[in-house]
Amino acid sequence: MKVYIDVMGGDNPADIVKGAAVAATNHPETEFVLVGDGKFTENIVRDYNVNNIRIVNAEEVISNDESPTMAIKTKKNSSLVMAFNMLKSDDDALGLISAGSTGAVLTGATLIIGRMEGIYRPTLIAHLPTMNGGSVCITDSGANMDSHPEWLVQFAVMGSAYMRAVTGKEHPAVGLLNVGTEPHKGNNLVRETYKLLSESKLNFIGNMEARDTLSGKYDVVVCDGYDGNVLLKGSEGAAKMVMKSLKNAILSSVRAKIGYLFMKKALNGLRRDMDYNNYGGGAFLGTKKPVIKAHGSSNSAAIAQSVEQLIKIKNGNVLQTIKEGIAESEK
Repeated sequence: MKVYIDVMGGDNPADIVKGAAVAATNHPETEFVLVGDGKFTENIVRDYNVNNIRIVNAEEVISNDESPTMAIKTKKNSSLVMAFNMLKSDDDALGLISAGSTGAVLTGATLIIGRMEGIYRPTLIAHLPTMNGGSVCITDSGANMDSHPEWLVQFAVMGSAYMRAVTGKEHPAVGLLNVGTEPHKGNNLVRETYKLLSESKLNFIGNMEARDTLSGKYDVVVCDGYDGNVLLKGSEGAAKMVMKSLKNAILSSVRAKIGYLFMKKALNGLRRDMDYNNYGGGAFLGTKKPVIKAHGSSNSAAIAQSVEQLIKIKNGNVLQTIKEGIAESEK
C-alpha cells in the first residue's frame, strides 16, 4: 500500500515531512511517497531510521493566492499535481494528503482523480470532538457552497460510511442542520432534504440546531458547504476562546495558579481534546480515491493522524459502502 503526501502545500513543510516519517515508522508495511523539494525533504528524512519513504522532486508549488482551476491545469510540475497524477494511476494507493490550498486540493481531486460513479458532488468532511468523549463529522464543510437536496442526501450517505469506519458504530445518527428541530422549519433546501432523508435507510433522527453539534447526540451533521464551513469555523473559534479564557483565569491570581496544579492533568486532557491536530484533516470523499485535506498550519501529529484516517477509510471499506449507499438511494 502507498500513501502520497504533498510536502510543499502547507505553511510548515518541515512538519509535514516529520509527520510522514513518524507514520512511516508506525507503518513499515506501507510505502510513503513524499512529493516536493527533494533536497529539503531528504535532509529531514535522513534523521529518521525508515526505509519505506520514497522522495519525488517537484519544482513548483501552488499557493493560496492562485486560481485553483488555472493552477491545476498549468502547474504540471507542482507537488500537488504530480502527487495527484501518481495517485490516479496507482491501484495500490490508500490516498493522498495535502495541507495546501483547499480550492486546489478539491479541484485537483475532482478533475484528476474523478468522481465516483453516481456521485453528484464530492464532499469535504470535518471531524470534531463531542462532550461525551466521542466525535461528530460535518458534511459538507466547505466544498459545495450551493447545493441541491439530492446532493445533501449523498453527503449523508458518505458521512455515515466515514463515521462507521472511524467510530465502529453500525448505524451513525444523522442530523440535518437547521434553525429549529421542527420538520417545517428552514429554507426550501432544508425542508426538501428533510423529506428525502426521512425516506432513506439512513439513521436519520431529524433536524438539529448548531448549538447541539458537539452534544454527542449526533454522529453526522448534514448541511451545504457554506453553512458547514461557518459552523466549523465558529466551533474552532469558540474552542480557542475557551482555552484562552481558561489560561487568563489561571494566571489571574496566586490561588488560581495553585488550583491549576491540582487540575493540570484534567486541563491538559481538555486541551488535547480540543486541538484539531489530533483529528487529522478533512476527508474529501466522493472521488475515486480518498484525499485528506489537512489544515494549512498542520503540525507533524496532524499529518501522522491523517495517515491513520486513510487507513481507517481503507479498512472500513468506506468507498464500497458509499457505492452501495448511493445505489440504494437511487432506487
